[in-house]
Amino acid sequence: MEKVQFTEEKATMLATLYGRALDSRLDDPVLGDHAADEAVKRIDYDFARLGITRDSAASVVLRAIPIDEWAAEFLRAHPDAIVLHLGCGMDTRFQRLAPPPTVHWYDIDYPEVVELRRKLFPPADNHTDLGTSVTDFAWLDQVPSDRPALIVAEGLTMYLKPDEGTELVRRLVAKFPSGELICDLFSRLAIKAQKINVVVRRAGATLHWGVDDPRELERYGLTLVSSVDAAHWAAPDVLARLKPLPRFQLRALKFVPPLARMARIVRYRF
Repeated sequence: MEKVQFTEEKATMLATLYGRALDSRLDDPVLGDHAADEAVKRIDYDFARLGITRDSAASVVLRAIPIDEWAAEFLRAHPDAIVLHLGCGMDTRFQRLAPPPTVHWYDIDYPEVVELRRKLFPPADNHTDLGTSVTDFAWLDQVPSDRPALIVAEGLTMYLKPDEGTELVRRLVAKFPSGELICDLFSRLAIKAQKINVVVRRAGATLHWGVDDPRELERYGLTLVSSVDAAHWAAPDVLARLKPLPRFQLRALKFVPPLARMARIVRYRF
């Protein structure tokens, strides 16, 4: 067992890992991330303290699905791509997508997070862990820039300060000849109301960066391709498989647009 004592934003990554694990234990899982469940079984941590239940886990797995689908679509079109998984936490996206050996995948997070990842997940020839804060921009020098890039940032942007986030976007766009950025964004309302977020509150984390209109980031060299709010993360067939409470909550969001827009998943091209 690997003993973990993460706090603040580092603890929230354990919550999303646990949410995917809980889903994988269902008879009919939505995401079916069994690697997440295996990782949870090897971590010595009281996951219950983070407030994730089988019902609330739905929001975790539903957020992952469109990101996975868009990422897989990009990799099919660019089988020689560089992938930067920013603030990867304990995500098993590399295992879920199983990119071909012609893709080189970089998982990037704090050194202590990378250390835990190396203990839990097997190495691969086309995979590299970089232990650093994403805003310590020196790590970019370790990444080749001669290929299209897929940049994925799930559960990261809202923890950055606005000037850190926009500078990160500027540097990424300047680094590569072309590519896509797939990430989630919180609105300014979500930042103001962050104490109602159970995981954030229990972890003692702080959210900083809210973006009301995804087109705000186009001024930094991006072009918005797609934007999906929380009320529309789940396709109808997936929505029908959810338990009654999360299914009701998602349907209700459609009638309260400001609440639905508190969280978005966006896809940009550059």
